[in-house]
Amino acid sequence: MATHQPTTALQPYGMLLFRGPVHPEFFKIAGRKQSSHADFDFEAWIFPGGHVLRFEHATTTLCEVVTDTVTELPERGLVTTLPCNGERDFEEVFGDRITFVTSIQTETLSEHLYLGTYQEMLEHGTDPAHLMTTWKESGDHPSLSLIEFQRYHDQVHVQTYHLRGDTLSVLRTQSILQAGVEDTEENESKAGGG
Repeated sequence: MATHQPTTALQPYGMLLFRGPVHPEFFKIAGRKQSSHADFDFEAWIFPGGHVLRFEHATTTLCEVVTDTVTELPERGLVTTLPCNGERDFEEVFGDRITFVTSIQTETLSEHLYLGTYQEMLEHGTDPAHLMTTWKESGDHPSLSLIEFQRYHDQVHVQTYHLRGDTLSVLRTQSILQAGVEDTEENESKAGGG
């Protein structure tokens, strides 16, 4: 088994955005949850070290994929790839149908802090509304991936956590997927106009 150095542990990780669905055959899915609303459908998949979020509104589908196997995924429908090292924010509107906002944060912890964070996330993941998977490589500390989300009238807020015991690293993402694109100025002029 290859060993990883903490300073480069998260370099291969990427967030990929696809306009269109991605096939589950590319992932070792450990759990999934679906949520339907009048305006949109949402689905989340969890797998060791990564996740997929699918948001569908009208005729537009957007998929967020976080994985350390970026090069193994197809390029069809790929809109952008964001490296998951350090901190970054991203916002985009897809087809005048879906607004997507995300924040990515990564850090490498001391052994003590990592194990404390792992225990906290393990307890947090027992909520039946969350998706969680754990695993352990030979000789490494335990690892964990977790998804939690809140559904609102026209949007979903998703928080994900990927803890890697081999590198004592934590990758957090926070994404908002919103159905439709609100034009505030246009709405205000309609409300004020006679």
